[in-house]
Amino acid sequence: MATAQLSLSELNNQIKAQLDDAFPALMWIKAEISELNNNRTGHCYLELVEVNELTKEVVARCRATIWSYTFRMLKPYFETTTGQAFSEGLKVLVQAKVEFHPVYGLSLNIRDIDPSYTMGDMARKRREIILQLEEDGVLDMNKELELPLVPQRIAIISSPTAAGLQDFQNQLADNAYHIHFYTKLFPAIMQGKDAAASIIIALEQIFQYEYFFDVVVIIRGGGAQIDLASFDHYELAYHITQLPIPVITGIGHDKDETAVDLVAHTKLKTPTAVAEFLIGGAAAFEQMLDELKERFVTEVEERLQTEKEYLQRTLQNMRQGVRQIVGQENNRFELTNLKLERSVPSFLKSKKQQLQQHKYQVEKLGTGQLGEQKHQLDRKLDNLYFFIQRQFRIKRNQLGQSQQELKIRGKNNLKVQHNKLLHFEGQVRLVDPENVLKRGYSLTYKNGQLIKSVGNLYIGDELVTQLADGKVTSKLTKK
Repeated sequence: MATAQLSLSELNNQIKAQLDDAFPALMWIKAEISELNNNRTGHCYLELVEVNELTKEVVARCRATIWSYTFRMLKPYFETTTGQAFSEGLKVLVQAKVEFHPVYGLSLNIRDIDPSYTMGDMARKRREIILQLEEDGVLDMNKELELPLVPQRIAIISSPTAAGLQDFQNQLADNAYHIHFYTKLFPAIMQGKDAAASIIIALEQIFQYEYFFDVVVIIRGGGAQIDLASFDHYELAYHITQLPIPVITGIGHDKDETAVDLVAHTKLKTPTAVAEFLIGGAAAFEQMLDELKERFVTEVEERLQTEKEYLQRTLQNMRQGVRQIVGQENNRFELTNLKLERSVPSFLKSKKQQLQQHKYQVEKLGTGQLGEQKHQLDRKLDNLYFFIQRQFRIKRNQLGQSQQELKIRGKNNLKVQHNKLLHFEGQVRLVDPENVLKRGYSLTYKNGQLIKSVGNLYIGDELVTQLADGKVTSKLTKK
């Protein structure tokens, strides 16, 4: 019995009919957006996947479409409700119609979306990030850092075009207390899927100068609420916990705390609030210094008055004591002067006699030593002269012997080389072609080429034979 045969289009049409019967109504489907492409015509093309939570492997995949007239309503509704951009990586609950096209295959036509499902997933994701940071033991690491009393060297992570960046810097520069702040911008993308990676790069750059900056501020300066999802990112939050510099956030929202806010040292609402916090801290420190200055001046003045009174009393007591000591020392000086007047003449006389004796002994001893040293020096000079003359004679004899040996060796070498030359000349004469020919030999040429083999000759060839006294031309008639 022959098997029924179907064309591919017939098969696909049957599959389409079966699917239309099996899935006649719209269905709610949970999936994750892995790819998303907004067509210039307004249509949105997606790829939906299901991922195993344990193995992270894709267990299902399907194409999906949101036609432009539906997408224009669904996108702003979803983003306004969730505060999250409709983008790749989101888990969504969509209402769709199962469709099968004979050419393009299976796809889902999305008609509606439930934002509450995505919001729940976002909250769950944030909780998981916080729990993971707690398990890692790093959640409060940045909070535990000590904030400098006056943080004046500030590293800023923000977009160069952020709305609040210039206001933040102007507010620091024009503060009422005239406190100077040094700021350095490390540019980063502050929204979208590349924001977390961009901020991490900026944090790594700041880490190179960890001993220079007092504090790091991450400011966003307004923008849509939907852009805050970039700050619920585990790797970004982890990098902040590992930074050895206190981090202050002001990313422009006051409803929810992102993972970045939770791990930062200090969380504030806006860039303006961050600037006020820094200026307020510096102003409070300056006020504390003024108070300390007043207290110090008061204590110094009191101490100076006390010490002045003590010094006056001490000076009065010292004057009385000095008068008494001066009187005693005057009496002692007069007694000592009297003793000196009596003892100095006899002392000088005895020392003068001793000096005359020493002078005589030195002169006598010096004359004898000089004579002895001169005699020894003359004797050493005579020995040196004799040694030099002896060495000169030895070297001169050695030089004469060397000259004689060189002459003898030179003559012998010349004689040997002359004999070799004569021998070579005789050998050359023996192999001279003219002498060889004179001994009865001859050379035969064909077309100017020397004949070395009979195999190169043919009947009729013209040959030239070279003898000692001339040439002979012949023709080959027999071989």
